[in-house]
Order: sequence, then structure tokens, then C-alpha cells
Amino acid sequence: MAWEALKKSINGLINKVNTANIKFIVPELFGENLIRGRGLFCRSIMKAQAASLPFTPIYAAMAAIVNTKLPTVGELLIRRLVMQFRKGYKRNDKAVCLSSTTFLAHLINQQVQHEILAGQILLTLLNKPSDDSVEIAVGFCREVGQYLEEMQASISMVVFDQFRNILHEADIDKRTQYMIEVLFQVRKDKFKDNPAIKEELDLVEEEDQVTHNVELDGQIDVQDGLNVFKFDPDWEEHEEEYKKLKAEILGEGSDDEDDEDDEDESSEEEEEEEETKAMEIKDQTNADLVNLRRTIYLTIMSSADPEEAVHKLMKINLPAGQEPELPSMIVECCSQEKTYTKFFGLIGERFAKINRLWCDLFEKAFTTYYETIHRYENNKLRNIAMLFGHMFAVDALGWHALSVIHLNEDETTSSSRIFIKILFQHIAEETGMPKLKAKLTDDMVRPSLEGLFPRDNPRNIRFSINYFTSIGMGLLTEESREYLQNMPKPALPAPAARDDSDSDSVSSYSSYTGSSRSSRSRSPRRAVDRGRSLSRSTRGDRRSRSYSDSRSRSRSRSRSYSRSATPPRRRGRSPSYSASRPENRSALPARVCLGRPHLVGLGVLHTALTADPDPPSQKTKKFVFCKPGQAWARPQCWLSPG
Repeated sequence: MAWEALKKSINGLINKVNTANIKFIVPELFGENLIRGRGLFCRSIMKAQAASLPFTPIYAAMAAIVNTKLPTVGELLIRRLVMQFRKGYKRNDKAVCLSSTTFLAHLINQQVQHEILAGQILLTLLNKPSDDSVEIAVGFCREVGQYLEEMQASISMVVFDQFRNILHEADIDKRTQYMIEVLFQVRKDKFKDNPAIKEELDLVEEEDQVTHNVELDGQIDVQDGLNVFKFDPDWEEHEEEYKKLKAEILGEGSDDEDDEDDEDESSEEEEEEEETKAMEIKDQTNADLVNLRRTIYLTIMSSADPEEAVHKLMKINLPAGQEPELPSMIVECCSQEKTYTKFFGLIGERFAKINRLWCDLFEKAFTTYYETIHRYENNKLRNIAMLFGHMFAVDALGWHALSVIHLNEDETTSSSRIFIKILFQHIAEETGMPKLKAKLTDDMVRPSLEGLFPRDNPRNIRFSINYFTSIGMGLLTEESREYLQNMPKPALPAPAARDDSDSDSVSSYSSYTGSSRSSRSRSPRRAVDRGRSLSRSTRGDRRSRSYSDSRSRSRSRSRSYSRSATPPRRRGRSPSYSASRPENRSALPARVCLGRPHLVGLGVLHTALTADPDPPSQKTKKFVFCKPGQAWARPQCWLSPG
């Protein structure tokens, strides 16, 4: 039971340590019997560090404090880390090697281990360089580099010479080459972003620290038996001895006085810092920003190729918070060109692939430029779209950045539609339409494209389909077309009640048809005579003057409607006067114009109701040229309703 309680207590204290409470956690840790549980302590802290690498400096600071009072615990921890690295290196386990080297780097910075071990690890990793080994070496060197430069400059020179040889001679990936270039830039900046020990974790005096010298290739005893319970016949005596040791380590009453003195000193320092900050002068003219942009512009324009431009731009010392200016200036320089050149696209690609910071900044720049693209003229718009199109085509930017685009009639402008068109056309040119379609239909990318290929309502879906079809990319809309076809159709609205005029016209039509039929049956020639002599005699070929004039006028008025469908007739030939004339006009039924006149062109358009004995459909509305109350033998053109 005591062993399990000891294990849980040590594990709990290690898991909840952080920068703010490390001063309070360490005394509680010394309250447990670390001599008996040193194996448990090493196993718990190594497991916690491997699970959360960003907390490695905190775990290293805790181990350094424990090492000052219990050197055997610190030495056991280093031995186990070295053995873990050796096993991971032989097994090609990148994750194990990375966690082990990171922990060892911070223990070397805390002077728990001699720096000669850092040189041995780096030379081992770089002896037979591969992409993974060089990446681990670069990360290890960034963590321990500042300490090596100060304590063992000769080791640092040898290591960086080896990096330089690998950069020029070894066959490694472009990404690994960029990492080495970044490492040289970090070294040139004197590791300002990777200090050996942060101020809040510098808790051990140099004269109190005990430094161990464990070699990489030596015989190492990791004492795995300390991880399990073993019966101790002298358990009570050992517990009494540790209580005395704990009293010596923690002291009696001295800690409280020291803490009060430290608090007074820290409060005085904070007051002095606040006074100095109040005296700082801020330049509101943005002169520094203008100078930075000028430097970036001249650096880009003076470079012969993208590799040189990226190398020079990496050397520029960007102030904190001014990092977005670099992607912005690259895009602005590209927009100023008369035509797009791939030079700027390659620069953006290399920066986006160096690390995640630049990739995020370029994605934010894409969002900003898309939202303000209406401010740019056509040439600048084209260059910006082709620059981002290249970066999307080579996967330098994440496709989730396209979620800012909502392709519909309400949320796009003419400029944004042109921008989207050029963007996708350039991506298709570089990748090909099949690869572009495969990328857009990927399950990982699909949620980010809901704005480009909407599914919310049919109106937006049709707009998206028509847009991509009009720019020659209808292949991308196959799923949208299928989705639109399978959408449930909305219910039709209830028909509106017809007004009084419609009912009147129908009733007049019914009364008219009865009378007209009876009149035609009794005297068909009489009805024809009322139509301005439009009929001609069946016995002769004479044609009256009034009929000629009327025919010419009706033909000229109905010329624009000659393509409309004519109702079929069972008797006679086609009613059109353009090709042939009917043989018998006296048998045609008379038609009388009804309804309201509508002025169209030179004639008056009326709604007429046909009374043919055999019409295509009973009571079908037809549209003809006539005057109210006029009767005609046959219209020159029939227009279908609507």
C-alpha cells in the first residue's frame, strides 16, 4: 500500500507542475521518499515529457533542482534518457529519439549533464545523414546551441561545418535543406528565440549544481529493478534516515524569510520596469514600417532567382508583430508586375513550406486580399489570383482557406468572380482538371468548399453550376447537378380565383360560338362579306381591290410572327400566304376579336377566342392582329398563349 501511494503521489506532482507553481511543487516532491522511489520519479517524468514536449524546460528545471540535493536521481535520469535514445536510434523510432534529445538538451542547459554528450549525439546523427536524422539534429541543435556556443565553441564549429557539408553535398529533401538554412539563420541571430534557460526557470545557482558525465557509447546501468516493489527488511530505519535528510533539504523556518525577501525584491523590480515602460517613446509615423517594406521590396527585386530571394529575406530581422508584412509585400510586389511571373509564386511556396508560421500568414493574406479584391484593377487582380493559384496547386496553402469564398449572387461582386475564375483556371493549368476534381471531392477538403459548391438552396446551387460551367469547368459541378436533381421540388401554390373579366369573356365566348356557328351554317358568304371583302369567289380567280389591300396589310403586320405555330386544319391547305393560297376560303369560319387591345409594334394585339368546328383544343386563346369588332377569314399568324 505504501509503494502504491508513493507512486501515485510522485506521478500526481509531476503531472500538475508548471512555470507558476514549480516553486511549490518541488518542496512537496521532496516530502516523498525520492531515494526509495527514484525509479518511479524517472519513469514518471520521462513519460510526462514525451507526452508534452513543450513542457520539457519545466521538467528539466524540476530535475535540476532535485539533482542539487539528490545527485543519484539526476544521474539515473540521464542514464535512462541516453539508453532510450540509443534504442530509438537503432530502431529508427523518430518520436523516441526526438523526445529523448529534447530532454537531454535542456538537462545540458541546466548543467545536469556535461556538454560533451551533446557533441556525441550530434555527430552520431549527422554521420550518416537522412531526412529524419538531420531533422532531429536540427531540433536538438536549436535547443542546446546557445549553451554550446558559450561553453564549447569548438564543438559548435565542428557541428555546423558538418551541417554545411550536408547542405551542399548530401542528397536530402528540400524541406530538410530549408530547416538547415533556418538553423544557420537562428545561429546568426545568436539563438535569441531559443535561450538556454528562461528567466522564470533559472532556479539553481551554478555553485550548487552537480554535473554528471555520462557518455553515449559507455556502459550504462539503468536499474530497471527500481521500478517495481521489493521487500525492504529495514524499511523503518530507511524512512527515519530520509526524514532527517528531508529536514536538511527543506530547512526550518529559513524558507519563509527567503520568500519574503524575494517578494520584496521582485515588487521593487516590477515598479522600476513599469517606470521605464512609461518613459518609452512610441513612433506613430510608421517610419520603421516604411523602412521595413522598402527593405523587403529591394531585397526581392535585387534577387536573381527565388532561392536567392528566400535566403536574403530570411536574414531580415523582422520586429515582433511585423511578420505579416513579409507575405503582404510579396503579394504586392507580384501585383505591380505587368504580367504574372512564377518568380513570386516560388518565393511564396518556399516560405509557406519552411514552417507553419509562414503558411498561416499566407492563408490570412489570402483571406484579406479576397475580401478587398474589388479595390484592385484588372491587371493586379489577375497577378494576385495567379500567385495564390500556384500556391494552392503545389499544396503550399491549406485548401481550408477557400472557406472564405461564398459563391452566390448576393455575396460576390464582379471583381471577386473574376478573381475566382482566374484562381481556378490557374490551378487547373498546373495540376490538371482530373487532379483538381479529385482534390475538391476529397472528404477532408469537402467541408471547406461549402461556400463554393453550396447545398443550402436551389438558387445558390444553380448559380454555382452556371458559374463553373461558364468558365469551362463544368466537370467540377457533377455532384452539384446530381444533388440539385434529387432535391425535393417545392409544392405549387394554390391557383388564384379568376376575376370577373375572365368569366365575362368566357360567357361571351360561349354565346358567340353558338350564334356564329348557326350563322355560318345558314349563310357562310354573308359572314365573309363583313370581313372587308377578305374572301374571294370560289368560281373565279378574280380578286377584289379591297381584298388585295387588306392582304398586303395583314401580311406586313404579321411578318414578325411567322415562326409561331399555326393550328392544324383538316380541310384546305396551310393558311400561310407566303407559299400558297387556300383553294376554298368561303368554308373558313369567321372569327371576331374579343377582349382588351394591347399595343404591340404597329398593330393592336387582341385576345381572340376561336370558334373553329375542329380546333386543336376547345376554347384556346389565340393572339392575332386586328381591331375591336373586326372579323377575318384567316389570320396570318397565330401566337401561342404566353
